[in-house]
Amino acid sequence: MRTITPDQISQHKTSQSCWVIIRNNVYDVTDFIPNHPGGRRSILRFAGKDATSDFEAIHPPGTLEESLPEGAKLGTVAIVDGKERAHDPTDEKQEVKLAPEAPEDMLNIADIEEHACRTLSKKAWAYYASASDDMRTKTYNNTIFNLVLFRPRIFRDITVVDTTARMLGFKTSLPVFVSPAALARLAHPDGEKAIARACGKQRILQMISNNASLRYPDIVSARVSSEQPFAFQLYVQNERDRSEKLLRDVVKAGCRAVVLTLDAPTPGKREMDERLAREEARSAGNVDEGEALSANSGRGKDAEGGVGRALFQGTAGDLVWDDLIWLKEQLPHDIKIILKGLQTVEDVILASQQIDKRTGKQLVDAVLLSNHGGRALEAAPPPLLILEEVRAYAPEVFESLEIYIDGGIRRGTDVVKALCLGATQVGIGRPALMSLAGGFGEAGVFRVIQILREEIETAMRLLGALTIDQLGPQYVNTRQLDAILGPSPEAAAGAGVLLKAKL
Repeated sequence: MRTITPDQISQHKTSQSCWVIIRNNVYDVTDFIPNHPGGRRSILRFAGKDATSDFEAIHPPGTLEESLPEGAKLGTVAIVDGKERAHDPTDEKQEVKLAPEAPEDMLNIADIEEHACRTLSKKAWAYYASASDDMRTKTYNNTIFNLVLFRPRIFRDITVVDTTARMLGFKTSLPVFVSPAALARLAHPDGEKAIARACGKQRILQMISNNASLRYPDIVSARVSSEQPFAFQLYVQNERDRSEKLLRDVVKAGCRAVVLTLDAPTPGKREMDERLAREEARSAGNVDEGEALSANSGRGKDAEGGVGRALFQGTAGDLVWDDLIWLKEQLPHDIKIILKGLQTVEDVILASQQIDKRTGKQLVDAVLLSNHGGRALEAAPPPLLILEEVRAYAPEVFESLEIYIDGGIRRGTDVVKALCLGATQVGIGRPALMSLAGGFGEAGVFRVIQILREEIETAMRLLGALTIDQLGPQYVNTRQLDAILGPSPEAAAGAGVLLKAKL
């Protein structure tokens, strides 16, 4: 295979002739530009340059072989003056300020996030920290926990507390799981494998993102034992056969549950992420004049935003309740179905009523109350509020569904409050990603889970509850939270009928 000099490569930097360097190999990606799921700009800003750092952070191994035709690989980069390739400016880190350098120095999740802010690349921070619009929903997901107060009991023997919990029929050492969180390799080369190892050692479940930066079998290969459970997040694609193949692959690799994600059928407006993408496009200087961003360019496919928007290309927007039958048909009978992204008590009730007419069995095993971490609809209800509405208006569904929440969890006391209100398990997303940063990797994720374990145990002791099963509404004062509950399903339906009558 021929060698190509950096100068030769740099001449091919337009949409008419676009070459890129990945792992010292040179590829002609000109014909792939119109079909790239992340949009044209994602490729063009690296035209004639080295794209290795950005490419490997967000693409699983094997992506090139699957996406490009034979002949796209042109050769390798020639060594010039002892250097194989030019400096990749997009891999520059933010200035690292003084911060604790060991995971054990982190006292809480806020410390973890501060450390991540100082050590992550600008791209990684913009993707992990961004949320929709003014990011108020992201903030409210956490601050709403302040509306719930504890009611501690005394004269209880709290010498030993047991945090063992259950999830879909198997035991976990803690009522905490890692929610689907994409692109972990933006923070650490081990990415989702580091999360898998930490979860295995702490004996909790990891939900693997549909947009993980490693392939599902590779992540599962990092399990610490054959019994370690995993769930897989699914975004159904417009091309259903692609989703069907993906499901076959993850089931073969040992998936225990599928998490059908419903709270983001289209991407929210994540301005932090989008702003960085525009800055990178301008600074790259490779974009054709006709591709330049302008106030009149609109928000079509070629005016795409950041990493978050790119990940949603091809996601189906036409899902309805009947599609649960299709999903069930793709899975062995023992694979559980979790619906992620329910945001009203009405939809939780509907989820509990979905029956497989062939078997007479319930289709949905669990629901995950979530607003996508505040990254989808601004002003969506925080999961804790949805949980309280379910408890107030439809307590019967707790008998037929396991109910999880995620979003805004920053303390063990947040977890305990959710458990008192009926949650079976509580998920963390951003903390797991950010704990990888600064070289922490697996040790960082382990530390996050350890922090939550210590805080949960402390809260249980101070409450006077010895086991997870003992936690219940008797331990919390929800008067402030109840004051902002939405209308009951009956009242909401009645209001709709009344409005139509007036119209």
